[in-house]
Amino acid sequence: MKTRTSKITTLFLFITLAMLLKSVQAPSQTLAENHKMQWWSESRFGLFIHWGLYSKTAGYWNGKVTKGGEHFMWYERIPLNVYARIADDFNPVKFNADEWVSLAKNAGMKYLVITSKHHDGFAMYDSKVNDYNIVKRSPFGRDPMKELVEACRKQELKFGFYYSLGRDWESPDVPSSAGYKNNSWDFPDENTKVFNAYFERKLKPQIKELVSQYGPIDIIWFDTPERISKAESQELRDIILAANPKCIINSRIFNGPGMGDYQVTEQEIVKKIKLEPWEACVTMSRNWGYNTLDSAYKTPELLIRLLLEISSKGGNLLLNVGPTGEGEITNQAKERLSLIGKWMKRNAEGIYGTGSWITDCELLADTSSIKKEVQEITPNTMKDAVNDATSKAIIPLVRFTTKGDDLYVFVCSWHEKMVLIKSLASNKCKKIKEISMLGDTKNVKWEQGDNGLALKMPSSFLKEIPVVGFKIRFQNY
Repeated sequence: MKTRTSKITTLFLFITLAMLLKSVQAPSQTLAENHKMQWWSESRFGLFIHWGLYSKTAGYWNGKVTKGGEHFMWYERIPLNVYARIADDFNPVKFNADEWVSLAKNAGMKYLVITSKHHDGFAMYDSKVNDYNIVKRSPFGRDPMKELVEACRKQELKFGFYYSLGRDWESPDVPSSAGYKNNSWDFPDENTKVFNAYFERKLKPQIKELVSQYGPIDIIWFDTPERISKAESQELRDIILAANPKCIINSRIFNGPGMGDYQVTEQEIVKKIKLEPWEACVTMSRNWGYNTLDSAYKTPELLIRLLLEISSKGGNLLLNVGPTGEGEITNQAKERLSLIGKWMKRNAEGIYGTGSWITDCELLADTSSIKKEVQEITPNTMKDAVNDATSKAIIPLVRFTTKGDDLYVFVCSWHEKMVLIKSLASNKCKKIKEISMLGDTKNVKWEQGDNGLALKMPSSFLKEIPVVGFKIRFQNY
């Protein structure tokens, strides 16, 4: 009986010890994950690039305007062997990796993500496991991804690959039933399609290539998970992290929660402050890929307002451009990136490494007349071609971010000499010690009272972006 009791006691102690070890290990794993995400969370701003065969056709097919933008192969049901001929003339000789990266860096962006393979299945890198790629099928014959990785490292930008998981219109194995957008016109027999066959034949081998051919990759940005299983998603995650434990993976590696390092919203912004890591990918114009018919570029003012809204809610902005089939970023995009860069040189302190305050914004005007405009914006349909649900309304307001003990206040689209910020009334927050304007040494005139903070606005600012940043320090009690 004594022996049995001793065995039970020993077993109990063993189990208790195991549980204690687990509880000790768990926080260290969490700390490691948090450390990995630190640079990303502090960056707040990145460049997204959609570039592929669809950039060559630029909105036209056989002399007619296409439907679906960069998705036109699916919308127009173009046979694979016909669509693939675009590669015969795809020769982006004006492509300059250093110039692309410089545009991003000078705009204040900290990382770059580009389509290594979009839904059409055409790889924009030198794939050894599938010949349907830019090196083997186009007269260009170079690997632009290799050049971009090298340019990013030289200019100290982080680099990421976009990869379309569940859509691949070159593959005969990906199911098209139940509303999934895959190639049903070249491969109509749904009974023969097995997602795992595509996973083993193309998807997994290409992910292995992307994380091994170019040295450590900072981000893998997945899209359209669709039919992928949890086990397959986990296998991909294991492959990526085995190659680089510090690689960051977005939530679209799987259809469910808990697999990615951060959440993604597409062409929309969360309604409230979000504590978990998140990123909004938003187009600079209407389309993701280059389209000659697309002239609906957002103004520099609107783009900065988007960056501030996202930052004030704790997220990152991944701003998209679509280079041409010749390999150039459009003049419209260049102009906007240049102006954003000028604004960022003055105000970046209130963006990088900041967090959310007790509120993300304060309206400075009645918005009743704006509601109708906001409601009429095309609703967001995730993963479709044209789906911009971000607000285009220019409403005078204040955005707030914080860093340490400092509060950053951005007065947006306000053209009066004085502004009253009610959130900073003396009976609502700490007593203010000092206020300075970001990027300027001039004295700022202000007065804090029960009604709010009365702040004198500067007489001059970047006219294309009427958004002025201030740094506020509070008294310590």
